[in-house]
Amino acid sequence: MKMDSMYQEIILDHYKHPHGKGLRDGDVEVHHVNPTCGDEITLRVRLDGEIVADVSYDSQGCSISQASASVLNDLLVGKPVGEAQQIQEAFLELMQSKGQAEGDEEVLEDAIAFAGVSKYPAR
Repeated sequence: MKMDSMYQEIILDHYKHPHGKGLRDGDVEVHHVNPTCGDEITLRVRLDGEIVADVSYDSQGCSISQASASVLNDLLVGKPVGEAQQIQEAFLELMQSKGQAEGDEEVLEDAIAFAGVSKYPAR
């Protein structure tokens, strides 16, 4: 199986079977809208001490934005806040690379599937 095809399957699986969807109680909430394409998300994070206890969201938009919120849930829940911040920074670096960075699969896990998306900054 080609890598691009495998990555597309990861994104589609998270889109069809989202993890963390549906807003739950949280300690922090953010709301973002991408005016270019209309994607919109409200995201909540709940902490238990220094551990990310939950990431929940309500969103609308394309399969890529929906899948990225699901992947975020998988990546961060159960992690210490410091590690979660490092993961977020690694993902941001990948997405801002315009397709030049490959990303570290050990750190990003399924989020590595978005490497191809980074070629298109408007997404």
